Amino acid sequence: MLNKVHHIAIICSDYEKSKRFYVEVLGLEIIQEIYREERASYKLDLALDGNYIIELFSFPNPPSRPSRPEATGLRHLAFEVDDLDRIVAHLQKNQIEMEAIRTDEFTNKRFLFIADPDQLPIEFYEK
Repeated sequence: MLNKVHHIAIICSDYEKSKRFYVEVLGLEIIQEIYREERASYKLDLALDGNYIIELFSFPNPPSRPSRPEATGLRHLAFEVDDLDRIVAHLQKNQIEMEAIRTDEFTNKRFLFIADPDQLPIEFYEK
């Protein structure tokens, strides 16, 4: 019935800060950016390797949502990476705080977490 995940929608509190994070730090590509006057809202469509994956929205005064890893709802957004050490170096260069590298007890693969500007947990999982 299902083919694939079409996209993930994220509402941010500071559009320019989040846009910079997702485009300049994570390296996602901008497909299109739309300002919706009637909603005083931006919608930024982002791609990874040409594949549409994230809609980044801004709204005036969005309510905060608990983002602790064990809160109900979306737990985190995970990206597969080839080289976790390269990711660590890139995050350090961009002054992004990160948790310590962990090893998945079932796969023996390494991974780590950071947070986006609104504290949405983001995981980098080594291939």
